[in-house]
Amino acid sequence: MFDCGEGTQKQFLIAKLGFNREMKMMISHMHADHILGIPGLLHSMSFMGRTRDLEIYGPPGIRAFVQCTTETVGFRSMFPVRAIEVGAGTIATTNQYMIRTAWADHDFPCLSYALVENEKPGRFYPAKARKLGIPKGPLWKTLQTGKPVRIDGKRIDASMVVGEPRKGLKITYAVDTRPCENVIRLASGSDLLVHDGMFASDASERAREFGHSTAAEAATVAKRSRSKNLALTHFSAIYQDTKQLLVEARRVFPRSLLAEDLKSIELS
Repeated sequence: MFDCGEGTQKQFLIAKLGFNREMKMMISHMHADHILGIPGLLHSMSFMGRTRDLEIYGPPGIRAFVQCTTETVGFRSMFPVRAIEVGAGTIATTNQYMIRTAWADHDFPCLSYALVENEKPGRFYPAKARKLGIPKGPLWKTLQTGKPVRIDGKRIDASMVVGEPRKGLKITYAVDTRPCENVIRLASGSDLLVHDGMFASDASERAREFGHSTAAEAATVAKRSRSKNLALTHFSAIYQDTKQLLVEARRVFPRSLLAEDLKSIELS
């Protein structure tokens, strides 16, 4: 999860995400609209019986905020909560992905995040397995993980029935930022770049003043980073209709879309 604004626990319920799911929380910066949902979400998770650990990553200040939240509002956690203050670099690794960070260009210390999936096993070919006399079942699963098996004393390597490894997906999240080289490098080759696109081009001075980007500037970051898709987010409340932002972004980067509440995007 990237950032946690007010009412996040309600969106969890609407989206049917489940409060005991495996997850990590990444906080970009300590402005209120990015962190005030943490207390409510923690309480809802505890009330709904969460048992899994929860790690909350963020810039300096996140540990004190989480500690204050849990100590002053009578929070009784049924699960371990750990706040981890981080800077730029690789901050977390699992057997499925790694998370990298870079400092954004805002008027307050702000991190951008990239979730990079590990390489995935190649495609499994059942017809080849049957032809080699490998019965469907546990042996197929073993081969899919890249390990060899033996049939009648004969060794069969995974490469005989599994294709080349597939590149994992990369998603970069950069909000509350001006266009900057740090984010462009972090987002390099992203399958999806979620980027601040708060203003239209006629408000570019306002964007500079408050440390945000125009939609066209966000599109330029997507183009320069060779990202495949761009999702604009963090729109100013001055826009009742955000179509203008999408039009301006697509002039620079055609594969742009508007991030909306509960919108689902499939990447492959």
